[in-house]
Amino acid sequence: MLKMRDLHEVPVLFELMSHPEVFPFVREKAHTMDECYFLTRKIIEAEANNEAISRTILDEQLHPIGTIGLYDMEENHGFLATWIGKPFFGKGFNQRAKTQFLDEVFCTKGMDGVFMKVRTSNTRSIKAVLKLPYATLANEWYPQVYRDINQSGSVYDLFVITKDHYLSYQQFSRPAETDEEEVS
Repeated sequence: MLKMRDLHEVPVLFELMSHPEVFPFVREKAHTMDECYFLTRKIIEAEANNEAISRTILDEQLHPIGTIGLYDMEENHGFLATWIGKPFFGKGFNQRAKTQFLDEVFCTKGMDGVFMKVRTSNTRSIKAVLKLPYATLANEWYPQVYRDINQSGSVYDLFVITKDHYLSYQQFSRPAETDEEEVS
């Protein structure tokens, strides 16, 4: 489940973000609690100005466990950034959060595409992206974006999720609604 970001969740998220298996892969790195408050406030303001979309990922008990967001938005495209705390690795939260978030950005926020830059050395993220049947390796499809993210050498692979591809996949993968009045 996702919710709008707020300052009350900062202490829990800061603790989860600080884990050495999580911290290197967090987009908005905070080294102190104060810095985490500052960055969260900045993200909330960016969303108010339509410059970003950011949500907190919650567990079944509605406790914050990570974040997912869309940044560097330009021409109805943006870059996806997500992280989940170490105790929640491998429990399906990442996949569910991405589905809920993509539903929102494509169906209510008017985005046409979501880029993901994945460090070629980050096996956890590569495995997560490969589980997304609607994500496409885009190094050759968007050569300028690929060059921009790799200005200092080939460090990242670029993936894209297009609105059309995502919605088409969702149309065929989700159970169809049944009409209760229909007689068989």
